Amino acid sequence: MKEIIGYIKGFAREVDKTVLIFSSVFIALMVGLNYGASLEKRLVSSDVLPYSQLTGRVIMFGICFGVPYLILSFRKKIKFPAALLCCLVIAPCLFALKAGIDLEWSISRDHEWNIFWNEILYWPVRTVGMSLLLFACWKVFNRQRDNYGLSAKDLHWKPYWMMLVFMVPLIAIASTQPDFLHTYPKLKNILPLPGDASPGWYYKLLYELAYGSDFFSIELFFRGFLVIGFAKWVGKDAIIPMACFYCSIHFGKPLGECISSYFGGLLLGIVSYHTRSIYGGLMVHLGIAWLMEVGAVIGGGG
Repeated sequence: MKEIIGYIKGFAREVDKTVLIFSSVFIALMVGLNYGASLEKRLVSSDVLPYSQLTGRVIMFGICFGVPYLILSFRKKIKFPAALLCCLVIAPCLFALKAGIDLEWSISRDHEWNIFWNEILYWPVRTVGMSLLLFACWKVFNRQRDNYGLSAKDLHWKPYWMMLVFMVPLIAIASTQPDFLHTYPKLKNILPLPGDASPGWYYKLLYELAYGSDFFSIELFFRGFLVIGFAKWVGKDAIIPMACFYCSIHFGKPLGECISSYFGGLLLGIVSYHTRSIYGGLMVHLGIAWLMEVGAVIGGGG
């Protein structure tokens, strides 16, 4: 844990305070616009934008990711080579594609089972697709550098367990809030189970594992691609724009979760930058997600 605290202190000491303050104020304004004026809903349901489910998210993610880099460029003499500019455009497009494309398969003639299996496939299919696209980005832009954090060499797990334990009482408090219980548990997406789904626990567990697979692609994208990958060009300055982008993908979540995601993004970004690994963050992120599922079930949300 001392090691992680040292990373945080080092970041606090070395970060450009002006960039941090202006970027934090900017994302706070974006959060206010979203929850006060339904920014995300307006963009993804716009009659003006073609394919608004996709293009609306590209615009929203592009602004939340691009403006902090714009702030950074005013403060520091950062070179923007063609590869960096390409990645700045590619990143919001990739995540918008992941979030905005809705695929349905005809898997079973039974309507209930067809709905169930589509829910199960929703997360892992997107995880595989995102992983393949990021692999292509690595081959083109970062082939001679870290493989987006897919290494657990010399990684110490104890601090991450301690971080999870710290989150338990916070999740317990959140599990009493109506907006939290309105969103969670995600398990209620498959309830009620098809009538012949027996034993029920097996199909619920299958869903939770499928849901959990999504966090691998999230960590690979945000901490692997946007921090470790972008560090090639901007070093640890990649952390703040990533955290702003990460906050924006929580715009449809409860307000408290959205706000905390910015600070969580900073923390996980700092850790992944120094460890050159996404697995510690993945453990924390996945652990929190499953604790939220448990908390919501106990709290009466499903």
